[in-house]
Amino acid sequence: MHARAALFDLYGDHLRTRGGQASVAALVRLMKPLEIAAPAVRTAVSRMVRQGWLRPVRLPQGPGYGLTTKCVRRLDEAALRIYRAGTPSWHGRWHLIVLEPVKDRQRRERLRADLTFLGYASLSETAWIGPRSSPELDNLLDGEGVRADRFDAALEGVSQELVSRAWDLTAIGEAYEHWLSEAVTLVGALPEGAPADQVFATRSRLVHGWRNFLFRDPGLPPELLPPAWPGEKARSYFEQEAARLLPAAAAFVDRELS
Repeated sequence: MHARAALFDLYGDHLRTRGGQASVAALVRLMKPLEIAAPAVRTAVSRMVRQGWLRPVRLPQGPGYGLTTKCVRRLDEAALRIYRAGTPSWHGRWHLIVLEPVKDRQRRERLRADLTFLGYASLSETAWIGPRSSPELDNLLDGEGVRADRFDAALEGVSQELVSRAWDLTAIGEAYEHWLSEAVTLVGALPEGAPADQVFATRSRLVHGWRNFLFRDPGLPPELLPPAWPGEKARSYFEQEAARLLPAAAAFVDRELS
């Protein structure tokens, strides 16, 4: 796990509900079970500040970092999809976005990555579709200074054929099967009565691997997925084990924050 990704996971999975801030010393302690050294933590934090995800704060325990409004929105959006809370049913229509051309390559690639994270797929360089409108879309486009026309669209054709062109469901399904196999091995290696820091590390790796699917799986409704979709079996395992390991992991976080 890279330090930056691990910090996003930490803030999203634990610190968001604990005031959204922590001292630098606490962040270093919390990253230690993941074998991430203090210099890497500090470098990642500095990068996240420059990118607008974190902001410096003064805490009773010393200098620290808290969430920005931008980061709160991103973490809340991610949590809804990670834990499947509040996912609306599909009404049979597509959210279509037609962007103005973006000439700068770095900006264009950043926009592509963010739209993919929000569940959209590109039909062309400027046209993107998703099964529903993302509540984070306005903030993304405003932040990038990109104008877009948006449509609540009905497809004149078979939605499954559109899905097969927009997303590689075979590859995503295989990724779920691979993740599940590795997750079972990861959790199975945790000994009975393991110390809280070890449980925290195992759960963090479990959540991190699962969170990666936010960049691959758009969260399509069941009626658009193949039969016996591997994502459902993987999700069931994730939810079961993430909940089972949470009390010990949370106890470790509370101890290191105090």
